[in-house]
Amino acid sequence: MTINTKTLAAIDIGTNAIRLFISNVEEYPTETLFKKIAFLRVPIRLGEDVFTTGEIGQQKRKRLCETMQGFSYIMSAFNVESYKAYATCAMREARNGKSVAEQIQKECDLNIEIISGTKEAETIFAGGMNEVVDDDKTYLYVDVGGGSTEVIVYSKSVKVEACSFPLGTVRMLNDAVDKEEMKHFKKWLKNITEKYTPDAIIGSGGNINKIHKLLNKKERERITYQELDILYEYMKSFNLEERERIMKLNTYRADVIIPAMKIFLTVGKICKINEIIVPKLGLSDGIIRLLYEEEKRGRV
Repeated sequence: MTINTKTLAAIDIGTNAIRLFISNVEEYPTETLFKKIAFLRVPIRLGEDVFTTGEIGQQKRKRLCETMQGFSYIMSAFNVESYKAYATCAMREARNGKSVAEQIQKECDLNIEIISGTKEAETIFAGGMNEVVDDDKTYLYVDVGGGSTEVIVYSKSVKVEACSFPLGTVRMLNDAVDKEEMKHFKKWLKNITEKYTPDAIIGSGGNINKIHKLLNKKERERITYQELDILYEYMKSFNLEERERIMKLNTYRADVIIPAMKIFLTVGKICKINEIIVPKLGLSDGIIRLLYEEEKRGRV
């Protein structure tokens, strides 16, 4: 018998896509269950505008507003009781990011919080990541997004280092990566390796989830560096159309998956890490957990 049930929603406004995740949270005497009841992904790619012009263009701005209005209707249909909408790298860097958020607030009555890269990574980790790691080991949590890569070092379940780098898949495809930033990324990883000697990478993001599936991995089964490297060389030999046809990839995934693999391989090589854990948890999962914790504190 449940003690309490809540319907919560998370909106993730990313560089590559906008996502709506609706979950039923069911409290029982001995456990709390998070059950997904709806998920929708719209690949708008705000980063294509932001990383070339510095702002969100009129067309993508219109699509974003229409998408958010649609999400509002869907949340109403599911009787969502509470939600959070987080915007990440593209909105964070766009000159007009704040005004776009204000427009959505006015037109859709949805409040958007533009969050830092560090908060983004911490929110994702809060989504149940502690359930897939060992307390006595050191992990490099690596979230590869469209506009940025967030890296957090967890040693014995405690966050000891964190950094956000403007190195993302959409940014790389648009040749908008600063060479000095890549040097800084590699230097930071070397320092982290010398200081902590990480045991494994915890991979986050749609691309590493897809890679895990392409390698026919079972749930919780790890990806080795060699497996990733072989797949990277194989997929790189195909053009975009061939990746869609032969690898059965969606158009929105077929291009960004290559730079994502390159980032994970770079981390693995520099940090001398052979294994990647793929828990398949994202920002939306973390938002739902945070909403639940806030709601629970409000009852105390």
